[in-house]
Amino acid sequence: MLADKKTGSRGSLIWTGGTRPEMKKPSFLLLLAIAIALGSCARGHAEGLKKGFYKKSCPQAEETVRSIIWNHVSSNSELPAKLLRLFFHDCFVRGCDASILIESTSDNTAEKDAGPNLSLAGFDVIEEVKTSLETACPGTVSCADIVALAARDSVSFQFNKLLWKVKTGRRDGTISRQSEALSDIPSPASNFSVLAGQFANKGLHVQDLVVLSGIVGSTIGRSRS
Repeated sequence: MLADKKTGSRGSLIWTGGTRPEMKKPSFLLLLAIAIALGSCARGHAEGLKKGFYKKSCPQAEETVRSIIWNHVSSNSELPAKLLRLFFHDCFVRGCDASILIESTSDNTAEKDAGPNLSLAGFDVIEEVKTSLETACPGTVSCADIVALAARDSVSFQFNKLLWKVKTGRRDGTISRQSEALSDIPSPASNFSVLAGQFANKGLHVQDLVVLSGIVGSTIGRSRS
């Protein structure tokens, strides 16, 4: 539970739900490095976004996301890895538009069912956040913003503070194709020149390539539901 330092009221960044789970230091430092690189990736699709986008339309939006995510991470230390990987795979295809959440239909196989995405997890937690926000503010908060906020909040839990700012106002995508996921998401089998080209196309640099391609593949890539 989140509580205010002075009054104990719900909504601040103080965790009062008992002992915080210990995360292995090396693994968590890797997660933090990934989070920094993901921030770079997300900024590449940040036109028109702003801080506090839901301040008037759904003022409790970010608090709701944080509260649910922190409650889950408190009992599942693998969740940050899962949500970061989900965010990364979403952003690498058509930008950070939550198209990774779209289900396949009889006439279209979506990103979610592409080979690189079959091991993704954390969808149930995202759905829980979305359900809560739909009850409070119907049709207001985009799934794309939920995924972005959830990735940030899951990593931030260990530090009891938000590690980076997330501007909001993303629009949910309506197109999701397996073929684009197969062509856009970096493969662990790709050589350096291929990976560098894929990252350059997303506005990322060699430093981001080393962090994301190496660590996501070897560390986060092992996370399972």
